Amino acid sequence: MKNRSVFLLLTVVAVGLSTAAAKADGLIEEYNAYIGEEDLYNSYGERLSEPWQIIRQDRANYHRFGTSQPGDEGDGFFASAKNREKAERMIEYGTIETRAARALVRGNVLINVQIFRGADGDYINVTVD
Repeated sequence: MKNRSVFLLLTVVAVGLSTAAAKADGLIEEYNAYIGEEDLYNSYGERLSEPWQIIRQDRANYHRFGTSQPGDEGDGFFASAKNREKAERMIEYGTIETRAARALVRGNVLINVQIFRGADGDYINVTVD
């Protein structure tokens, strides 16, 4: 009886751990990007004021318009215009250091972007390198 109870307990723990692991967030991709002057303006020439707008524009410049600066790295995730549209929500659900947000809006800074897939959707964490 005691062995059976131990076996059942270990089975329950193992199932719980595998379920938790299945729900764990996973890093999809990571890249560095240099935020240059051209990343601070949209296609209409309007100055962008939010970090998510600038990240979206930087990735559109890189993937759609072929514009990049030294320090820019490619990524597969934001190659999709549909995924670039998600940038605002992804920052909202992720993290961006206050220092990184200010630096992004000023421009001329190298950032690191980590893209995660979580149970509630994709999100990004942004830091200044």
